[in-house]
Amino acid sequence: MSQIASATSSAISQDQFLNLLVTQLQNQDPLDPVSDQNFITQLTQLNTLTSLQSLNASFSENLKLQQLTQGADLVGRTVQYTPADGNTPATGTVSSVAVENGQFVLKIGTASVGLDSVLSVQ
Repeated sequence: MSQIASATSSAISQDQFLNLLVTQLQNQDPLDPVSDQNFITQLTQLNTLTSLQSLNASFSENLKLQQLTQGADLVGRTVQYTPADGNTPATGTVSSVAVENGQFVLKIGTASVGLDSVLSVQ
């Protein structure tokens, strides 16, 4: 079980891991139970998985805050950007920052421009 858990820890959820662990304990051979070391290893893997999920959520929140800050710093500034149609770069003044489809975008006139489309700030 510990090899399976370590190989698929990124592919299974905490609930799935707990279900596997409980099933393993319920179906173990009473004459040959899981050793304490294996059980502790599995609990450690669960703790590691939980910690990594929490860390990923924290990184995601920090990234959103960073994008919001970067976008807010550009309000009132003139930027050169690649328009959605991918044609020649355009220039405009950032009027605000908004969230569209879960992504921060700059409002430049009627255009919504992703932060990754900004080529330069003037």
